[in-house]
Amino acid sequence: MAERTEAVGEAGGFGSAEIPHDSSALLVWLTQLVRTHENGTLAELRRAGEPTNAHIRAGWFGGDEHRELFERVAFLFAVYHQGRSVPSYGLDSLGGAARRIGSGKEWGPTNPGAVRLVARVVASRRVPWRHLQHVVTRLRSLDKAPPRWDKLIEDLLRWEDRSARVAYNWSVDFYAPDHRRGK
Repeated sequence: MAERTEAVGEAGGFGSAEIPHDSSALLVWLTQLVRTHENGTLAELRRAGEPTNAHIRAGWFGGDEHRELFERVAFLFAVYHQGRSVPSYGLDSLGGAARRIGSGKEWGPTNPGAVRLVARVVASRRVPWRHLQHVVTRLRSLDKAPPRWDKLIEDLLRWEDRSARVAYNWSVDFYAPDHRRGK
């Protein structure tokens, strides 16, 4: 668990240092909202536009630097869990989760809609929030598991770090042959 740290200033007084992010605590809070049927708070998280009290609370788990990212992940979590009474911690990276999009015999890389959606996600230089929402909404509508929420947060924190290669890794997970995925 992350905690607030205090730093001694030049004058010997105490000042607050940056509050680090705590994705685990965010997920504990969000899954508890689902388990206890706090539908009002989940509905607040699904509202776009002006931040609600629920958005602000979710943002505090992100610390000073990542507040907005945590608010937006909480929004995605709430979108996926609308009407659900059991929380899903998710499976795989976003690329692996996108393999579950499709119908009939066309799933993941063989489904043109899934391919287009993943292409839009991985082509973005900035975090592609709108396209991520589309992925989560599609998975929800198909009753398929979402991406692992903790992995999603960590990936999005590193999205603009070229050396992390998040978009590339999501593509690899999406296009991986079944025999490489242990199927």
